[in-house]
Amino acid sequence: MNSVVIVSAGRGSRMKADINKQFLKLQNKEVIAHTIDKFYNNENIGEIIVVVREDEAEFFKINIIEKYGYKNIKIAFGGSERQDSVYNGLKMVDENCKIVLIHDGARPFVNNETIDSAIESAKENKCVIVGVPVKDTIKVIDENNNVCDTPDRITLWSIQTPQVFDYSLIMKAHEKAREDNYYGTDDSMLMEYFGQKVKVVEGSYNNIKITTPEDLKIGEEILRDK
Repeated sequence: MNSVVIVSAGRGSRMKADINKQFLKLQNKEVIAHTIDKFYNNENIGEIIVVVREDEAEFFKINIIEKYGYKNIKIAFGGSERQDSVYNGLKMVDENCKIVLIHDGARPFVNNETIDSAIESAKENKCVIVGVPVKDTIKVIDENNNVCDTPDRITLWSIQTPQVFDYSLIMKAHEKAREDNYYGTDDSMLMEYFGQKVKVVEGSYNNIKITTPEDLKIGEEILRDK
C-alpha cells in the first residue's frame, strides 16, 4: 500500500493573512482541499494522513473533512518544526505501507503524472524527490553580499514535493536524526544524512508552493488555464 503524509501545520507568516495559508481559497475552494483532492482521487494512494496544528484540528475537521465529505482521512498534530510534524504523520501510517509520499499542503497543483512516476521510481530507488531544472542563473554570495561562486546551472534543480520513500527507510532516517538532534531543510536531507542515495524525477513548473499573496494570484491563473 502507498500512503501520503500531507503537511499542513505551518504558520504561513509570509502570507500576511489572519488564517493559515492552507485555508485560504483558490476559486472558492481551500488550498488544502485542492491538495487533498489530488491524492484522494489517485488510484495509487491507499491512505491519507494530514498533519495540522493542534489548535486548528477542529476547524480542519468541520471546514475541510466534513464540508467536502472526505472519508478515512487520518489527522496528526504538528510539532515545533516541520521535521517534527512529518515524523508525527509518519507514526500514523498503516503498518502495511510500503511506499510513503510526503507532500506540502500548500502545493495544490501536483498532478497524477508526477505522483505516479515518483511512486514507480521509488519502488526501485527507495528515495525519490520531485523537482525541476532551475531557469535562472544562481549566485553564491558571502556575508557581505559579494558573489563568490556561480554554479553550473545544468547541475541545479529546484526541489518540490512529493518526496517519496521506502517507508521503513524514511522512518529509520527520522529516528536517526532525532537521536542525533539533526534537522534538515527537507526529508531527503535526512536520507542523505542516513547514507541513502536520492533520485530526482522531473515534475512540473506549475507545482508551486502557495507561500505569498503573489502565489495566490499565480494559482488562480493556473486554475483558469486548466
